[in-house]
Amino acid sequence: MKKITQFTLAALLAAPVTIGSLSLPASVSAASASPVVPSASQTAKATTSQTPSIYTESAAGYAQFLQAKYGIQLPQQLTKGDFIQAIAAIIEANQAAVSTEEASDSQTQTPAFTDLSSGDSTYDAAITLHNNGILSGTEVRADETLSTYAAVFIAVKAAGFKELAYTYPEEKTKQTLTKLGINPNRVQGQAAQELAAAIDTGLVPESLYPALRKGGAASADFANILLGRVLTSQGKYKHEIGRSGDADIYSKLYAAYRTADLIEAPELREIVDQALRDDLVTGYNLKDSRFDSNFIDELTLTYGHDDIKHAVQLIGLLRSEGIDADVQFQPKTSAFIYLKEWGEPKETPDYKVTQIENGNYIAYAKEYDIQFEFNNTADKTRFNDIILQYAKKNSDDASALIYASWWQPLYYSPTAVQDYPVIANNKISVGNYYYAQSFSLKENAKGIQEGFRKLAPDADITSYNFWVDQPFFNYLNGESE
Repeated sequence: MKKITQFTLAALLAAPVTIGSLSLPASVSAASASPVVPSASQTAKATTSQTPSIYTESAAGYAQFLQAKYGIQLPQQLTKGDFIQAIAAIIEANQAAVSTEEASDSQTQTPAFTDLSSGDSTYDAAITLHNNGILSGTEVRADETLSTYAAVFIAVKAAGFKELAYTYPEEKTKQTLTKLGINPNRVQGQAAQELAAAIDTGLVPESLYPALRKGGAASADFANILLGRVLTSQGKYKHEIGRSGDADIYSKLYAAYRTADLIEAPELREIVDQALRDDLVTGYNLKDSRFDSNFIDELTLTYGHDDIKHAVQLIGLLRSEGIDADVQFQPKTSAFIYLKEWGEPKETPDYKVTQIENGNYIAYAKEYDIQFEFNNTADKTRFNDIILQYAKKNSDDASALIYASWWQPLYYSPTAVQDYPVIANNKISVGNYYYAQSFSLKENAKGIQEGFRKLAPDADITSYNFWVDQPFFNYLNGESE
């Protein structure tokens, strides 16, 4: 059996049953593997990959995200009620995780709308917006055509800029509107302040300026961009360090890696270390959910490694192959049994050991995961061919590969990809942010989950299937390549 890395996976080679890995959404489907067929929405970003010098999310990109994450799909002819319902869907999804203790008293109030009743489609959404300080009056006018200005007035408050807007003195407001080419007499008072703040904060990007100057009905593209910007302003859009085509992406990768430390999480680590002692698993990873990417599942792949130079070259490889993608860096700590016959382990700031009862050690090594969201499913599918050609070792003297390529590279998808086998992720968490996980063959998942539950009855324990590259699947089956 060939080594995968110098230390972090060496202990797993003797008993390739499970291995820690990276974060996947807990809602990943357990369906059997089948090829991905690109849909029209999945190709919304681009049908042909180019490497732009500056990337700005398009209306189609926002629309794709809104549909995938919130089930929002706006009609071409928009009413104000349509937009109110979309904003409410975002607010309600984001508030779902808020505990009862954290919920404000205003969330239980029912305003007396003069033009809406409980049977109207916009009624519940309007209550949500009212209780979040976005709608203040009793007249909603839900059936009216959505205007560009009404959309902005709702969006600026939903994005969290209301208090900022009302700090605007008259002259500052006038300067912003005049610079944009909007006559200050056209909109006044708090409405003018809200519009000026929306422009200055970037909630309204330059691409929407012409529509604002023109006024009138808001298009679906206009509304989708505003909704996407609302999510961005709330920190609820994609979490990424940049695009693979960004000029500074390499600097951002190095900065992210330098500032990542070994994850401690002592309460959680005590549980999974015992799982190692009991031979329940042969390895696990510690992750921090605050680095989750929030990417669209159908377009996402996760790639794991331990050498940052490899990540830099991987980004360069993708660029050379005409693939551009969103990039998120996720710190990861891998743990495994270090056998005493391997010799005295040498500790570094990124590699620690703890000796256990039988004289062996538990080793903790700094690694990382990179999540990519591709422009389309065709690029996601092509990633496999690129790795197999340029980033997978097949012999000891392999050349023409990127730096530190592995015998069994590790990358996987939360949705089905052609030629990717299905395995299981066994995940356990204690507390708010940190979790541990260990990969296994599907048939071993139930036993691992039950073992975790015996060790920690009160922990949050889940197991779900996902799709992994063939070389790593071979490794789990005890094969060398």
